Amino acid sequence: MNNESAATDFWLSSGYNLLDRNEDGRLVVTADFIRAYLSRPEMMPPEEACDAERALHARLLRDPERIVDARDLVDLADVDARENFAVFLRFRELLLKSGTVEAAYLALFRPDAPQIPALFIDQLVAVILRGMLDGCADAFQLRAAELFFRIQRVSLHEGSILLADEEIVEGLGRTGGLGALGALVMQAGAPLRQVEMDILTRENSSQYWLRSDRHDMVLDISFARSGQDAFARVVEAWVRHLSGAEVQVQPVQTIRDERWVWHIGLDAEANAIMNALYEGQDVSPERLKNVLALFRLEFRDASLMLPRVAGRPVYLALGQSSDGTLRMKPQNLVVNLPLNAGN
Repeated sequence: MNNESAATDFWLSSGYNLLDRNEDGRLVVTADFIRAYLSRPEMMPPEEACDAERALHARLLRDPERIVDARDLVDLADVDARENFAVFLRFRELLLKSGTVEAAYLALFRPDAPQIPALFIDQLVAVILRGMLDGCADAFQLRAAELFFRIQRVSLHEGSILLADEEIVEGLGRTGGLGALGALVMQAGAPLRQVEMDILTRENSSQYWLRSDRHDMVLDISFARSGQDAFARVVEAWVRHLSGAEVQVQPVQTIRDERWVWHIGLDAEANAIMNALYEGQDVSPERLKNVLALFRLEFRDASLMLPRVAGRPVYLALGQSSDGTLRMKPQNLVVNLPLNAGN
């Protein structure tokens, strides 16, 4: 990779560079992509692993598509190892049967979908977005896309709504940003300096590509700020890529619509609040504060919509749960869209 491409690449850990593309622009599953999962820490045989576990892991590394039968798993001495391999094989079967990452992801929301850990689903979302946003020159859109697959910690500061990666916040809380040394100091009970994460701005946005896999930049999604508009653009691209529907999404401050007919909560709390409001229930002002952002989605081609809502806007809500975190469900933008089944 030359220096120019390295400067514009991002989310290297997603596995995007291990995939191929078909003529439709979908990400084609490869042996190398499957092999990468075998190299994850939870799949690597530990020191105490039995010979059968080591042998099975080695065979799969050589041939990630190798057939594994029930006897191969029974031979594994460790119960956790058997479960790990069983989960991996279900996931592998889904990928190989689907052919593309997008098809595998969409298959997860059908009635006969296999049980796949949430971590694997998030990883599929990440690599789909990585392919979808390839070449994107807007750091705000890339950071906003992280909401689709990484839990965010919400902070309200001087009227701004700030989102920081929960895993990074927790790590800084344990170490004060000083790594292993910080952990030792905290174990000893000594105070640490408060570590501040950088808020993404136009001035520092060029740093995003070098820091993308660190997930350590804070996004301001306050109304009329760049983060909220960037999120809207990612939603448009996500819907277009997975459903084929062209939509326009704009942030709004309130819903003033006597003919409100359809809405989608982009997380569990926002969905519950929107349902309650739609049904005319009273929602306390305190709970309403959990709605962080509202959007108006409109189809460019109304014929793609269910006849009873054709031409009407779809309202989207993004919110935080009671613990101050945002856990987005991007699948809601696919399975809950009012799409006409005939299209």
